[in-house]
This record gives sequence, structure tokens and C-alpha cells, in this order.
Amino acid sequence: MSDRSFVLNLSCEDRPGIVAAITAELADLGGNIAESNQFWDRQTNRFFMRIAFTAPAAATRGEIERRLKPAIDRFAMQAALTDTGTKPRIVVMVSKFDHAMLHLFYQIRVGWLDAEVAAIVSNHPDSARTAEIEGLPFHHWPVTKDTKTQQEEKLLALVNETGADLVVLARYMQVLSDKLSNRLYGRIINIHHSFLPSFKGAKPYHQAHERGVKLIGATAHYVTPDLDEGPIIEQETERVTHALSPEDFVAVGRDIESRVLARAVKLHVERRVMLNGHKTVVFA
Repeated sequence: MSDRSFVLNLSCEDRPGIVAAITAELADLGGNIAESNQFWDRQTNRFFMRIAFTAPAAATRGEIERRLKPAIDRFAMQAALTDTGTKPRIVVMVSKFDHAMLHLFYQIRVGWLDAEVAAIVSNHPDSARTAEIEGLPFHHWPVTKDTKTQQEEKLLALVNETGADLVVLARYMQVLSDKLSNRLYGRIINIHHSFLPSFKGAKPYHQAHERGVKLIGATAHYVTPDLDEGPIIEQETERVTHALSPEDFVAVGRDIESRVLARAVKLHVERRVMLNGHKTVVFA
């Protein structure tokens, strides 16, 4: 039987001996470290670590957690162990603009993004045909003031039923409630069609064009009750000129949005993103 692969994420107050305590236990159970990243936030004295390792097939997840528990307790660590042999599952939410969603599907198809889509949810019927082609369940749940609470309860039920690890807002043009944002904190990624914190709200590319900007971009972030202010995972910009029209800005933006969202999802499912207050630690 071949070895099994895991990722261990941990954070705690920084002090000597953390790395030694964890790596000694992994070595003792026959583990082999394939990748190790760590970061010390000097402002908060918080230590973050991600270790990718293999372990003998006989070493179950429960056994590894049991062996690591004394070290985790000694340093009061927040720790999460992930078996990378199980593909993360994603619920994709989209409205009418589907470019970012289609790019995710392509990256999954070619194997760059190691995940599977559990379902598509939309407040419009436009992506039903895409779901049929991809062989995915499609849920058309229109949102109104009267149906918003019911729709979000259905979404939570879907996440539980499918065992989804992540909800991806691939240009889903609805504001989520504070309740839902809090319930799924750290498990919902949004792509914002501008380089935050500039040009929030409607038509950001038109706002940028009116201001004569020379760089436009996109931001992928975790969703929080504070609109478009969640911890940032990934960003990208591209140079533009006065000769481009607002429609040209939108076209450039579509490409950036698709790339940035795919990279953010990949970082998340590979457990390379760790929350650090209002920020993130990203072990790219």
C-alpha cells in the first residue's frame, strides 16, 4: 500500500520549540515532510505553519491526530489536519456573467485545480445549459426581499448535503446576509471586479474609466458581513490607457477576474491560506 498524503495547518502564540515538537512527532510515526512553510507575525506574536507530509498507509488520520495532540495542547495551537486523498468539494454560485465559473471548470478539467464541483446555484436560469453539459446539479433559486432568507437556508442545507468544503461566488451578484456570512466564515470566496478597496459597488470599471486610472484589477477575498472588506486572498492588476473604452476595461477585467478567482480557489483547497485577523497568511 502506498503512503497517504496530508496537510497540517497550525497557528499559536510564537515561542521556541513549536516546529521541533511537531516535526519530531511526524518523524516518530514514519512521516516524511514534503513541504514546510512558516511565518511569524511580529505585530501580534502569532506563528503560522503549513506542513505537507506523507505517512505510512497504516497511519490513519485519527492516529496522526492522537499523536500530535500533546504538542498541540502544550502550545495551545489551533490546528487542522487534511487528508489530501479526498478531493475538496465546491458549490459555485453565479448570476448572469459566467466567465469566472467557466474558467474554474476548465482548470478542474485539465487537472490544475484538484477539486470537484458539487452543484451550481444561481438566481438566474442562464447557466442551466452549462450545468447540463458539465453533468452537474443546477439550482435556480431567484432572490427577492421575501425569499432571501429561505434561499440562504436552502444553500446551507445544500452545503451540508453535498459535504461542500467551499462556496465560490463566481460573479454572484447578490449580497449575502450577515447570518450566512458568519455561518460560513472562511468557507466563502468572492471575486470582486475591482482592485479593492477602490471602486466598490456597481459598475466599478466605468468608475475607473471616469477617473482615468492606469491600472485596473480584481480581488478575491473571503466573504464577511462587511461588504467587500473580507480578508484578501489574491489580487492582480493590468495596465490600461486613455485610449480604451469602458467596454475594453470590462473585457480586460473579465480575464483578470477569472484568473484571480481560480488562483484563490486553488490556494484555499490546497490549504495554503490561513486567516490572521482581518488579513490572510498565504503560503504560495
